[in-house]
Amino acid sequence: MVDIESRSGNPATSGGNQGSGVRGRTTIADGVVATIAEIAIRETEGVHSVGKGASKALGAVTGRLPGSSGRGRTVKVEVGEKQTALDVDVEVEYGVPIHELADRIRANVVDAVETMTGLEVVEININVFDVHIPGEDDEDDADGSDDADSGRGGSRVR
Repeated sequence: MVDIESRSGNPATSGGNQGSGVRGRTTIADGVVATIAEIAIRETEGVHSVGKGASKALGAVTGRLPGSSGRGRTVKVEVGEKQTALDVDVEVEYGVPIHELADRIRANVVDAVETMTGLEVVEININVFDVHIPGEDDEDDADGSDDADSGRGGSRVR
């Protein structure tokens, strides 16, 4: 969690209070930064999902509950007094140039986090853990058949 002192000219102060002489402290929880970052990542075209394993499942469930902040659990955040660093796991859509997607993710996260919190984003580490192939998730479930001979999942060599 970070405490930000309000002073005129400080990028972390709210625009409405700058120059008005109002002083105080704004505290931004790590989870707030994580949630802002996750939303920015999910809005990036080419990202299929954020997080993996238990954190992804937990985020999907708790993110649907009113008032929950579970979606922030899929992004790891370290917040200092004026800076923040993030680690994120993403699954990308097949066919998307991963290096270009990573650049777009970083740009979206930096813009969202810096605009909303005033914190400088110094590092975003992106771990691409999987590639999503459209239709693969529910192809077997749709007709209930096993496509072992379709070339996908079955042996191609005899």
